[in-house]
Order: sequence, then structure tokens, then C-alpha cells
Amino acid sequence: QVQLVESGGGLVQPGGSLRLSCAASGSIVSVIVMGWYRQVPGKERELVATVTGTGTTNYADSFKGRFTVSRDNAKNTVYLQMNSLKLEDTGVYLCYAVVQTRTTQKYWGHGTQVTVSS
Repeated sequence: QVQLVESGGGLVQPGGSLRLSCAASGSIVSVIVMGWYRQVPGKERELVATVTGTGTTNYADSFKGRFTVSRDNAKNTVYLQMNSLKLEDTGVYLCYAVVQTRTTQKYWGHGTQVTVSS
């Protein structure tokens, strides 16, 4: 099995910054894609950003230019640097990974709360 453990959420004022981290552990052969989604009550889970093992990134338009996704392949860890945070960035940020073990499956973390408030 694979576990994803997030850290780094919290309360921040508009215009501030936060950095999220997510480490994957378990019987991992390779982590194909890692990234972040956001969940807001009453809305569907939405893509924030993903990054492949070769460093190819993909961002939702809402976060381009403000958020940066990166990963440390040696540590199976993905990061999300969030700058210029807005009130509407508030939500639960969930780590996501496509991991090869004996099979290839999608995994989700439990999420970390990010609250942007003045």
C-alpha cells in the first residue's frame, strides 16, 4: 500500500504565502505523477497542479503565475509553493499521486486545510 501525508496548511492573510508538502511512502516502484487538488464544500474537487517524474507541470488557470508545483524524486515528495494568496484560494488541498507498485493506481492524501482570511 501507499500512503500520502500532507503538511504545511494553515491560516494566512490575503497576499501571503504558504508551502505545502506531501510525501509518498510504501511499496513504491515509481511515482509517475504527483500533484494537488482542492476541495471546497459544495463544489467538485478541482485540479490545482501536477508534475511528472521528468518535471513536466500542469496548472489550472486559476493558479497559474501564483502557485508553483515541484517534486523531489529521491524523496517521493511533492511541494506546492503558494504566493499572492487570495480569499478564494481557501479550501482543503489534497495530495494526489499515480504510483506504480505491483499495479499502477491513483492515491489521495487526507488533505490539509488552507484558509486565507484577513
